[in-house]
Amino acid sequence: MLVTYSDRHKLHSPRSVIYRGVAADYMEITERADALIDLVHKRGHEVKAPRDFGLAPIAKIHTPDYIAFLQNAYANWQKLIVPLGNVAPNVVGHGFAVRQLDERPSSFQGQIGYYLSGSGVPIHEHTFDAAVTSAHVAIEASEAIVGGAREAYALCRPPGHHAYADIAGGFCYFNNVAIAAQHLTDKFGRVAILDFDVHHGNGTQGIFYERSDVFFVSIHADPNEAYPFYAGYPHQRGRGTGLGYNLNLPLPLATPDNIFLQTIGTAIAAIRTFDPAVLLISLGFDAFVDDPQKLLGVTTEGFRETGRKVGAVELPVLLVQEGGYNVGRLAENLDAFLDGFLQFRS
Repeated sequence: MLVTYSDRHKLHSPRSVIYRGVAADYMEITERADALIDLVHKRGHEVKAPRDFGLAPIAKIHTPDYIAFLQNAYANWQKLIVPLGNVAPNVVGHGFAVRQLDERPSSFQGQIGYYLSGSGVPIHEHTFDAAVTSAHVAIEASEAIVGGAREAYALCRPPGHHAYADIAGGFCYFNNVAIAAQHLTDKFGRVAILDFDVHHGNGTQGIFYERSDVFFVSIHADPNEAYPFYAGYPHQRGRGTGLGYNLNLPLPLATPDNIFLQTIGTAIAAIRTFDPAVLLISLGFDAFVDDPQKLLGVTTEGFRETGRKVGAVELPVLLVQEGGYNVGRLAENLDAFLDGFLQFRS
């Protein structure tokens, strides 16, 4: 199986964030991708670095003003804080937009809170470059599918599924799976996305909410209890031409393997009914029972069986890496998933 990856993810390396009012360790660390790529090498998979696709494919999903904000954020931050005598290394907001009002300020200070939805998306000097490369990793993997591969794995970091067209959130800046999905719809028409990261893929939902050519299904912890809180409810089914093409399957906290796997089966049945040309997977391992957040109760064997269920789908499958924060067990869970997944791939 082809794996696309770039070590340029290390350009984005925050170490702390404000969480529940106090400074906390940043969970989306470089060691996550290091653990995953080490496992890929041990398994003997082909690893390919992405080409530079520029900003054009990213701009098919994200707005020009948002891309420009991210591109210039660190330089503008220095202009803002240096005259004040501050040395804060990361761009962070302190006033966040009420988007129902949707007034975009022209000042950089106002735009910080307009484009960044919380403290979980710090921006430092090379965050933009890392995020662009992460998107290119996903595009390179989708190119393999276009070229006839039955499966490919985009080992993306930073992750992407919380990023809207013009909002960053939850460690995510550019929505890698949405960018890949757009690339594939340009070639094949209808595609489906199954997201079983423990957090709802709110950015992906938002991007495709009024479209009928991308069927989005998300399995996640109850959003009333877990991030992103404001999206991921069953009644959110799409809007306009997208009505019925968004399926949310939230689960109670601590849900064990058997219920999680039943829900995977429900999601795959719905995807088969949609009849897409390609299936994309937002591949998160933070539903793990020993993930630091402890939201769901999926075991390593649960991920193995999830891999079997996904691998048995008779479609080209593009895996796009999202969350998973128990670094010591991350490779083990990917290994189990790939064992199950590749068992059914020819």
